[in-house]
Amino acid sequence: MPAKALRQQAMTDVRRALVLDAARTVFESLGIEGASIREIARAAGYTPGAIYSYFESKEAIYGALLAESLERLNAAVSAAEPLGDAPGPAERLEAKASAWFNFYSDNPRELDLGFYLVQGMQPRGLTSQLNEQLNDRLHAALQPCEDALQALGLAPEAALRETTALFAHGVGLLLLKHTGRIRMFGQDATLLFDAYVIGLLERIRQDLI
Repeated sequence: MPAKALRQQAMTDVRRALVLDAARTVFESLGIEGASIREIARAAGYTPGAIYSYFESKEAIYGALLAESLERLNAAVSAAEPLGDAPGPAERLEAKASAWFNFYSDNPRELDLGFYLVQGMQPRGLTSQLNEQLNDRLHAALQPCEDALQALGLAPEAALRETTALFAHGVGLLLLKHTGRIRMFGQDATLLFDAYVIGLLERIRQDLI
């Protein structure tokens, strides 16, 4: 690619990133229903027309933010390595489950994006194709847990069921943590999640004896 084209692409990438950063702030403040291209443009320091040169709608901006969030989630899960000199599927399950849980625990705004909490828990405005693609990326982050469960001896259907239950349990704890409701129980969300994983592994071992 010619040098001029590279510079133009670099500028486009920078401007697009500025729009996304501004949009994230606007969505967090107003939700996707309350947000507008005009508000996003104002926060980014651009005109509404300039925004449309990068994104066709505010929903497209939201989808891009969520896609980037899911890529960061997948990177965190991929980077998580099990402990021990010769780790097995149990250690792999613990490492990968902790990776996605800790990602959302440390980044509550990513959880908001991932579950549409900034717009009332409804994927309004996202096309079915985009929503399916985003769901695939979320599933990819959970796939290592499912693979580890199969390696432990579970049938594919059982591994999927347990992965779903694990994820649902983790998300419930994350919501309790980020809303502050966990304090009414005097509990720690991470310790409770770790205990669930340990209990899951023990139950699997007993069932497979």
